[in-house]
Amino acid sequence: MPRVNLVTDTAATGDAQSLLADIHGAFGATPNMFRAVANSPAALRSLWGSFGALGGGVIPAQLGEQIAVAVADRNACHYCLATHTALGRKAGVSAADMTAAQAGESADPRTAAALRFALKLVDARGQVNDADVQALRAVGFDDRHIVEILAHVALNLFTNYVNVAFQVPVDFPQVKLRTEAA
Repeated sequence: MPRVNLVTDTAATGDAQSLLADIHGAFGATPNMFRAVANSPAALRSLWGSFGALGGGVIPAQLGEQIAVAVADRNACHYCLATHTALGRKAGVSAADMTAAQAGESADPRTAAALRFALKLVDARGQVNDADVQALRAVGFDDRHIVEILAHVALNLFTNYVNVAFQVPVDFPQVKLRTEAA
């Protein structure tokens, strides 16, 4: 049972109503996470704006989804793990690569470096060092990429916390956390 109301289309008003309509148009449905966040139109505007802004950034969708599943698995967010696994598969990432990303791993050196950095940000609560940033530069990321990797992590922390704290019901195909799969 969710800890906050899941705002329905008929109950939504003003900004929340128009944003939920935009979200429904983008997904073909309105995911429960957005319905939970719609309790605060300002938070929903921030969340939806962040997705849109990062979607137009330099980090490709595939890597964004791999970062999302790594962060979701680390934070035990079933909702985000399910959602971003589905979105990653839709973006063309193989099932095996999405599973590897849950563990922060990839056979691709750039992806592996980005995932290591993302998980270091989560685990160390942002306390990275020069070597961590240099490891990204060594595989070809520039400052635009590095800042966007951090932005993806921050956005995913927000969504993880929403879904875990408010027990938002998962409305995507379930994916097991690594600790559950073992």
